[in-house]
Amino acid sequence: MKKGRHEAIIELIRNNEIENQSELAYKLSELGFDVTQATVSRDIQKLNLIKVKSKGKFKYAVVENADNFSEKYVRIIRETIKSMDVAKNLVVIKTQAGMAMATAAALDGLKLDEIVGSLAGDDAIFVATKSDDNAMILMNKVEVLMRKEN
Repeated sequence: MKKGRHEAIIELIRNNEIENQSELAYKLSELGFDVTQATVSRDIQKLNLIKVKSKGKFKYAVVENADNFSEKYVRIIRETIKSMDVAKNLVVIKTQAGMAMATAAALDGLKLDEIVGSLAGDDAIFVATKSDDNAMILMNKVEVLMRKEN
């Protein structure tokens, strides 16, 4: 049942502009799934869904190939990043002291489409992205990787 529901969620998100959990729950009920908002919330986290900007609004999206990222890179990201913030098309990442270069190398190793380049100091990284929207997408992807279980 859960696997079928997860497949339905992914299909719905790929084919619709779903903005919130209530809308997703409604679409699932139309397909015959009896779900609560709490169930939808858990499914969103389990499926590593992110919100991306689309036509001025935010919608759910699937992080493609999240399971294919090198576990070494994911571990570095998870263990070193303290915080992130967006400033237009820049993502500013604060890391543990002395870990910015290793974290930047891990981000580069992921070959994420949104990244144009990065500059690392001792405990901070400036990541340039292609657009303001791509900065938000990148930050969301990194947050998903930080939540990823081993």
